[in-house]
Amino acid sequence: MDTMYALTVGIDTLWVLLGAILVFFMQAGFGMVEAGFIRAKNTCNILTKNFLDYCMASIGFFVFGYAIMFGDGNAFMGLNGWFLEGARSGTNVPLYAFWLFQAAFCGAAATIVAGGVAERMKFIAYLIYSFLISSFIYPIIGHWIWGGGWLSALNFSDFAGSTVVHTTGGVAALIGTIILGPRFGKYSPDGKAHAIAGHNIPIASLGVFILWFGWFGFNAGSSLSVGNGELIARVAINTNLAAATGGIVAMLTVWKMFGKPDLSMAMNGALAGLVAITAGCAFVDPWASIAIGAIGGILVILGVVILEKLKIDDPVGAFPVHGVNGIWGTIAIGIFGRQSLGLAYNGLLYGGGLKMFFIQLLGVSSVAIFVIISMGIIFKVLDLTIGLRVNREEELKGLDIGEHGMEAYSGFQVFVTE
Repeated sequence: MDTMYALTVGIDTLWVLLGAILVFFMQAGFGMVEAGFIRAKNTCNILTKNFLDYCMASIGFFVFGYAIMFGDGNAFMGLNGWFLEGARSGTNVPLYAFWLFQAAFCGAAATIVAGGVAERMKFIAYLIYSFLISSFIYPIIGHWIWGGGWLSALNFSDFAGSTVVHTTGGVAALIGTIILGPRFGKYSPDGKAHAIAGHNIPIASLGVFILWFGWFGFNAGSSLSVGNGELIARVAINTNLAAATGGIVAMLTVWKMFGKPDLSMAMNGALAGLVAITAGCAFVDPWASIAIGAIGGILVILGVVILEKLKIDDPVGAFPVHGVNGIWGTIAIGIFGRQSLGLAYNGLLYGGGLKMFFIQLLGVSSVAIFVIISMGIIFKVLDLTIGLRVNREEELKGLDIGEHGMEAYSGFQVFVTE
C-alpha cells in the first residue's frame, strides 16, 4: 500500500512539474507576441521586462506570495508560511512542486501587463510594479479563490485562472495604460487613431503557437493529479476547441468589419478563446467550449475597437484578450457549467437558474474592482515619485537605446520620429 501510494504521489508530482514547465515556457510565448506586436526600437526593452517578470515573480512569490495565497489566515489573505517556512501544499504533491506550478502562474499574470504598457514605461518603475503584483496583489486574489478565501466559500469557480490570472493581469494592464497615456503619434490632434504596426509578425505568430502549446499545461495541469483521465481529456479538448474557434471567429469578424482577414487579430482571437475557456474548461462540454471561444473571438475585436474610440492605447491588446475574456470566461460558467462535472450548481442552460451566474459575476467584479483600486494606487504612487513614463526624446529614439544601451537588431537603423 505504501509503495502504491508513493508511486501515485510520484506520478502526480511529475504531472504537476510538467505543467509547471509548460506554463514557464509560456513566458517565451508572451515575450514573442509582445515583441512582434511592437516596434523594433523597443524589442530589447519588452523582452527584458518579460524576462525579469518571472525573476521577480519567483522571488516575490517565494518570500511573500505563497504565504498570502495558501497560508492559514482569514477570508482576505493567508498569514503564515513566509519563505515557505511551515507552508503546506494542500494537495497530493510535495510543497516544492506545487509552489513551482503556482509561481509559474504568478509570473504569467505579471507579464500580461507588459504588453499594455509597452513602448513608454520606465524600466525601474516596471520592476517595482512586477514585484508588488507578484508578492501581494495576485496572491490576495488567489487566496480568495484558490486558498480558501471568501469567494471560495461562496462556491465561486475558476478552474485554471480566467479570473485569478487573466482578469487580474488584464485589468492591471488597462489601469497602467490609462495612467501612462497613449504613445506619441498614436492619435492626431483631431483625435483620429493611427495604426502603429508591429515590426515582426512571424515572431508574434511563433509566440501565439507557444502560448497555445503551453496552455495545455496551464489548464490540464491544473487537475494537479493524473488520477482522473476523463477530466484531463475534457480540459484538453475544451482548451483546443475554444482556441481554434476564437481564432476563426475573430478573423471573420475583422474581415467583415474592415475588409481584410488580419492575422494579428486572428491570433488574438485564439488567445481570447484560450483565456475565456480557462475558468470553465473542466466544467463544460465540448460544444460549450466552441460557443465560449466564438464569443471570445468577437469580444476581443470589439474590445480593441472600443479602446481606440476611448483613446486608450493598448499596443498588444492585453486588456481585450485577457481582461475582457477573463471576465467573459468566468461568467460563462454560470451559463454553460454543469453540476455533474464538479460545480456547486448547474448553469443557466442546465436548469440551474441564475444562481451560479450571479456568484461568478460577483466574484469577477470584486476582483476587477480590487485590481483597479490597488494597481491604480501603485501606478499613481510610482508616477508621482520616480515617474512612470520615459521622456519624449527617449520614447522616439526607442527604449532599447535609452533604457538598455543596446539594440535588438544591431547594425540595422531603426530610429524613427514617430
